[in-house]
Amino acid sequence: MAIRHFLSLSDFSSAELRQLILRACELKQQCRNRSMQQTHPGRVLAMIFEKSSTRTRVSFETAMAQLGGHAIFLSPQDSQLGRGEPLADMARVLSQMVDCVMIRTYEHGKLEEFARHSTIPVINGLSDTYHPCQLLADMQTYYEIRGDISGRQVCWLGDGNNMCNSYINAARMFDFTLHIASPADYRPRADILNQSAGKIVVTDDPRAAIQGADLVVTDVWASMGQEQELSMRKQKFRTYQVTQELLALAADNALFMHCLPAHRGEEVTAEVIDGPRSVVWEEAGNRLHTQKALLEFLLCEQNG
Repeated sequence: MAIRHFLSLSDFSSAELRQLILRACELKQQCRNRSMQQTHPGRVLAMIFEKSSTRTRVSFETAMAQLGGHAIFLSPQDSQLGRGEPLADMARVLSQMVDCVMIRTYEHGKLEEFARHSTIPVINGLSDTYHPCQLLADMQTYYEIRGDISGRQVCWLGDGNNMCNSYINAARMFDFTLHIASPADYRPRADILNQSAGKIVVTDDPRAAIQGADLVVTDVWASMGQEQELSMRKQKFRTYQVTQELLALAADNALFMHCLPAHRGEEVTAEVIDGPRSVVWEEAGNRLHTQKALLEFLLCEQNG
């Protein structure tokens, strides 16, 4: 059986993604009831970080502990990723030692090359192109609070970044319409937009994009590695800030999400992110449960 990887949402079928969400809900309930089952004792996940993250490390490490396994954290100083050793060699070596690898990196091409030479599952913990694990958590959060997102309208405000790209994939896989409002110079790549043609509306008008939306999502204006562009980006994105006034144009029961960390006063006001429509804390917590379901799926697939 071919090794399954999770580099983007497109690596799974719509049915598999929906099943992951349902399983994550089950695992979350087990966690709350303290009735967790250690289904994968002795299994080991290697976590390779070129980009640091609180939520990604803690959620994956906790997930493996609850499954009965173990996670190994490798910082840039602890691994050879980007330090001279060919990725193919590193993939072959780790395939002999651990059961799964999660990589959080800059270039998506590094993930693809690593996966080509790996004989164990590889998970994208974040790349400059996609952030699929966060989308699983977002989809679980919406499902738990509002039900099936199929047929709904989602609004993305701000940079056409890796999160926006993953929402483009999600629009196709979960069958919703995505309205993207970005400055012309910061829109998603055309090839990624074309993957979900018919599901996407792109504009530079945030008020038009948010009108009637069931879910409103944004992200920081300058991601890790773009800090030197922050001043310029603040000028470009200032009209895309999610304010109470803007959010009032969405549907009456619209939810607000943000993958965190957030910069209050930049991409979102404190009144919105700390307000009654915001579900960012539940969204963040669901990273644990969706990634646990993902690990369970990939490790079971690996067993055949």
